Amino acid sequence: MRILAVHPGAHDSSAAAFDDYRLVAAVHEERLTRHKGSGDGVPWLAIDEVLRVAGWTRRDIDAIASTRAFYPAIFLRVPLRKEIDQAFRRWRGREPGQRELWRECQRRNTTDAGTIFAAARFLALNGFRPDTTFFFANHHEAHALPSAFFTDWQDALIFTADGVGENVSYSMRSLKYGALTCHFGDDRFLLREFNANSIGQAYGFATALCGFQKLRHEGRLTALAASGEPTLAPAIAEHFRLGDDGLIATQFASEADIGAQMKRICAGASRETIAASIQKVTEDLILAAVRHWLSRCNVRHLGLGGGLFANVRLNRLLAENCPLDEIFVFPAMGNDGLSVGAGLAFLLARDGLRPWLAQRYRLDTVFLGASHDRDVDVALVAAGARKWADPPIAGAVERLRSGSVGAAYIGRMEFGSRALGARSIVASPADPAIKDDLTRRLERPDFMPFAPYVLDVDADKVFDITPVNRYAARFMTITCGVKPEWREKIATVVHVDGTARPQIVRQSDNPLYASILRGFRDATGLPVLINTSFNVHEEPIVNRPSECVRALIDGRVDFVVTEQGIYSR
Repeated sequence: MRILAVHPGAHDSSAAAFDDYRLVAAVHEERLTRHKGSGDGVPWLAIDEVLRVAGWTRRDIDAIASTRAFYPAIFLRVPLRKEIDQAFRRWRGREPGQRELWRECQRRNTTDAGTIFAAARFLALNGFRPDTTFFFANHHEAHALPSAFFTDWQDALIFTADGVGENVSYSMRSLKYGALTCHFGDDRFLLREFNANSIGQAYGFATALCGFQKLRHEGRLTALAASGEPTLAPAIAEHFRLGDDGLIATQFASEADIGAQMKRICAGASRETIAASIQKVTEDLILAAVRHWLSRCNVRHLGLGGGLFANVRLNRLLAENCPLDEIFVFPAMGNDGLSVGAGLAFLLARDGLRPWLAQRYRLDTVFLGASHDRDVDVALVAAGARKWADPPIAGAVERLRSGSVGAAYIGRMEFGSRALGARSIVASPADPAIKDDLTRRLERPDFMPFAPYVLDVDADKVFDITPVNRYAARFMTITCGVKPEWREKIATVVHVDGTARPQIVRQSDNPLYASILRGFRDATGLPVLINTSFNVHEEPIVNRPSECVRALIDGRVDFVVTEQGIYSR
């Protein structure tokens, strides 16, 4: 069965393609619009991109799985009088606006979005077959399912947390004895009054109070937290508590009240103090909640989803302070990953849990976008770049040893928020001055750390890698301690708190990327290289060859390595 899965969000829209249970493509809309966090309803660019990658047309699609997010109003079922009014407005060039389906469900007192969505009209107007199945997934279920599906666990707690999605900010599910039980956060809560208990919302307001952009720059606070003292934490924590039932309660009256109270508490404080304070409250609250549910469910695996778990320091705390055998965070843990979750929710509803569990597999990579191999080489040469005679591996190693900054543009683009070797900037960690150079070139804040990548055979020699965090560390979704004997040698990738966010690389997953690091290690004795996203700050990660060419011409990097060769200006 050919399944198109979409998240038509107000931000971080995406699309994915499943060939039955096999995820064959997934693309974040921002990689195509070139607007960070792009979301304006149906992600048509991403839809067409994943269809191209899969080799399908819209007419080939058997089912569409979607979150209950934003669709044009013309696709809502309304009385005939209103349909005529909408048609007249469209004729006058006044297109009806977007409607969020879950809010429409609330207005009409139903949890079944299919009863209010004009699926036949949507299919007909957009080139899909009339017999295509349309399915709507619960927001937090779509956050949760990827971190259960891409594992082989027999028992687990699946915990999600975000700002708010479909009226709740958390969900808890347990996998045990072949049953997947939702304890909180499913459609039972869709029609209830919203409880403003979101620590994710408080974190977002703290981000804005530090002069950054909410829903985009929360990672800056995570980085700043290590440099501040959490003196405001008690005042913030007064507004949250964990009930005996394991649910987070609040004294906030509304989302606006969260913002107002955070503004009052944080007035006059430094960014570092605000960051450290909200980070501590978040860590204390979520740690207590996760411990409660692990004990209550009597499980030893933890799957995490939702935007709050982009917080890599929080993920480390959970890994190191909970009784776990393994932790996993789906690499697209935010709203961009909801398309994948919607597809998995459709498959679960179609087949039931036992067949769904039998089809699970662990992720090797998230190289799920388009490949532009050879096209990028043609584009570089056409733009006047010089192709060197050196073999790609040996040439890249020599340039990195000499202090040059390179970019790896290899194969299919990554899905998720991290560059993982397909569109990565790489550099030597040996010279501390390179951090300032990279910060200037990429126009990044100077307090943001750079991350390393390391071969799987070297990972636990350099970092505090254990069976608990190894799987998560393959996708840069968790920090860990750096071994004391390595901290000065690779200081460029060590944060002020002695941690790093490593990517563990296996040779089979990205041979060229791994071989460059192996050659650098053998030549220098240093087992890591810097890996940061191939982009300029505030831009999405490079996708098309033209964006790679521009970065090279603009001096963001000194050279580009592809499967075919090495190029410089």
